[in-house]
Amino acid sequence: MAAVLLLGLASAARGELSGEQIYSLFNQANESFRSANESLGDMDKAEKLYGKAVLSCEKIINEGRIRNAKLYYNLANAYFLKGEIGKAILNYRRAEKLDRADANIQKNLAFARSKRMDKVAVKTEKNVLQTLFFWHYDFSVKTKFAVSLVCFAVVCLASVSMTWFGRRAYLTVTAVVCGMVLLCLSGSVAVDVYKQNETICGVITAAETVARQGDGQNYEASFKGPLHEGIEFDLLERRSGWLHIRLSDGSDGWVPENAGEVI
Repeated sequence: MAAVLLLGLASAARGELSGEQIYSLFNQANESFRSANESLGDMDKAEKLYGKAVLSCEKIINEGRIRNAKLYYNLANAYFLKGEIGKAILNYRRAEKLDRADANIQKNLAFARSKRMDKVAVKTEKNVLQTLFFWHYDFSVKTKFAVSLVCFAVVCLASVSMTWFGRRAYLTVTAVVCGMVLLCLSGSVAVDVYKQNETICGVITAAETVARQGDGQNYEASFKGPLHEGIEFDLLERRSGWLHIRLSDGSDGWVPENAGEVI
């Protein structure tokens, strides 16, 4: 999972840090990450170096206001190698949100998920939907939008060609196929945009936390045991220091607000 920290810094000076400070932090993070990879024989030393890489990356994100898939990806790598699965999955998900088509992000996210202590099933109908509509779940909004534009252009050209040269079988087939792809992908983009606006997702980042049936310590536990770091959820509601969350199997509960972070 070693990686070279990559970061587009064209607009680096948008936040509290100057471009020069951003570059300095970037170089510090890169050096700390590289040194940690070379020090794996001494885990205490390696963990401290990964911690330094984490601090530099988070300062770039929080104070430099940089939102970059590669930056989140490498921050997640550092957290994973540091042993913090929850923070790793959180940042892989943030990277995925910006670039769903990146194979490395998907591979490392899947690997981090396999290391979670809790195994929460996914609803059967969701598994079926992910299989049938793989193109909706596997491709980024940017990719689907770009392909939609290409299909729209092809439909327009085919229509103009049929106007000039008459109906030809190959032109008709091309227009129909591209039109169907256009409808599917544009609908998928619309669904993605709606979900991004309406659904807030998050990850349990505390080592473990007890989910309860209400927003207080006096309520009974929602599950037989505590939830452990790395569990992903949809946020249903915030209330006075508590998060009402729903897991992938449809179960829900309330956890302290500091036990998880939203993506």
